Amino acid sequence: MAKKIKAKTQIKTKPAARRKLDPVVVEIVRNGVLAVTEEMKTNLMRTAYNMIIYEALDFTTGLFTPAGETVSIGIGLPTFIRGMAETVKAKIKHFGGIKNMHPGDIYVTNDSYTTGSHLNHFTFTLPIFHKGKLAGFSCCMAHWLDVGGVLGAMTTDIYSEGIQVPILKYQDRGKINQDLLDIIRMNVRLPERGMGDLRAQVTAVKTGERRFLELLERYGHDDVMNSIAEIMDRAEAAARARTLTIPDGVYEAESWLDDDGVDIGKRIPVRVKVTVKGEEMTVDLTDVAKQVRGFYNSGMSTGYGCAQVAYKCITSPTDYPINDGAFRGLKVIIPPGRIVSATRPAPMRLWMCFPMTIIDTIFKALQQAVPERTIAGHHADLVAPSFHGLNPKNSEFFIGTFGPLGGGWGAKKTEDGVSATVCLNDGDTHNGPNEQAEAKYPIMIERFELIPDSGGAGRYRGGLGIARTVRALNPMTVNSQSDRSKCPPWGLDGGSDATGNNIAFRLNGAWKTDFPNAKVLVAQLKTDDAWRISSGGGGGYGVAFERPAEDVREDVRQGYVTVDSAAAKYGVVVDPETFVVDQAATDALRAVK
Repeated sequence: MAKKIKAKTQIKTKPAARRKLDPVVVEIVRNGVLAVTEEMKTNLMRTAYNMIIYEALDFTTGLFTPAGETVSIGIGLPTFIRGMAETVKAKIKHFGGIKNMHPGDIYVTNDSYTTGSHLNHFTFTLPIFHKGKLAGFSCCMAHWLDVGGVLGAMTTDIYSEGIQVPILKYQDRGKINQDLLDIIRMNVRLPERGMGDLRAQVTAVKTGERRFLELLERYGHDDVMNSIAEIMDRAEAAARARTLTIPDGVYEAESWLDDDGVDIGKRIPVRVKVTVKGEEMTVDLTDVAKQVRGFYNSGMSTGYGCAQVAYKCITSPTDYPINDGAFRGLKVIIPPGRIVSATRPAPMRLWMCFPMTIIDTIFKALQQAVPERTIAGHHADLVAPSFHGLNPKNSEFFIGTFGPLGGGWGAKKTEDGVSATVCLNDGDTHNGPNEQAEAKYPIMIERFELIPDSGGAGRYRGGLGIARTVRALNPMTVNSQSDRSKCPPWGLDGGSDATGNNIAFRLNGAWKTDFPNAKVLVAQLKTDDAWRISSGGGGGYGVAFERPAEDVREDVRQGYVTVDSAAAKYGVVVDPETFVVDQAATDALRAVK
């Protein structure tokens, strides 16, 4: 391997035609743009009305160059990396270029085929002018709890999913477009919440404008902009250098998704091809499944986002701020009409479920080349049922979503997978607090627990999934849309698969569990009925019989692995009372296999 890496081409250097830069100023600017997007994020969370923003962190904030290139993002959802930038560029194009943009403008859209996601994601963009010259854009994409459309039931086109807002001016040179506000207000079920989240997003983009202007005023326009260019160049160089350490080759992998919620049981193929040549990588998603009839599609920018998230994890996971320079060495091939490049009028409501499996599959392909940097499959789903009904406390209609629910992540070549951690798509989101949900909705959390044996067995064990049991305190409708139930997280290098995501309902005191997958789109619950949502575990890495007996014993003591599974999957016999390993019985079991 060392010989091969040495033989690869050297990193291309860019001509230093720009300027002489003070390295101290560059570092200040680097931390400065990070601080700007983090403050945008903080102010959004502090002023938003819905838990899905301030608890689930279903949003992203960002700064962009006058050309729409990403300078820094405050991560909520990682796959927004490309969607935000493409939305900014689409707005520039829509208004005929930056010459037609003015101080005091704010642009808005929730067009799924531009943002790459569903109609719930409204995106506000503010052009930042410094001394009469466009210096960049402040942008915020965030999830609104409701945007109209049908509730719960499967949708088969975008028109049934809610209000569609094309690229428009929310604010024109400081004047708010009241007609647009009135149209939006009339088309959402919870207008006070929607308008509250709208104001929170406007607060976020104005925060970005104010703080970025302070940076420009303090250090000068040219020095700041040149520093940003330098930061992007450094990000590019670092990513290319890391790519150079991956052996040249073509790496392919395949996985499956359960179904599209319409053709139940018809598996959906995910095939990826990764080509590494020198300092560049190409991710080819041509053979990913074509767009489906159910609402599990996403737009083209999400297809690019899948490749960018995987590439970032492989090449420069600790480099910040996240900016477009880091992706210059990446090429993505994706034709239109795939599940991550869907075209109108494909439904997009559950856009986020399938892309995570594509990212997992890219890691699976690259395990052949750089096993030390990849990871076994993870639960790869939000595992977040939604529910709605009338709240008896105030006789008001409510729409709730409780999650996302953490699950198991895959093991690595040198360590166990983490447990109870949200899926790839959700970035730095944490598990939603039970108390918050109980305070806001007529529900009671009966149990919230790790699931023993849910992690795939291996030399390194996969992380554990979680089960949450929720009792309805009055009648409501519950919808579960999860995937990866029948196509569970896979193990690598001899590691075992984990358990998948599952749903169960307690109706009239009896549990019903025999669902064909984790998709139950409309379940009518009476008072004291309940649902139990279970997230999958993470796949194991390496042969399970090579896991040290002491590690297995500790897993049993902690309740992560049962006594029976310790013997059957790991060949380790543990006393259920004392947790002492029976070494003779263990040696005998491991000798057989």
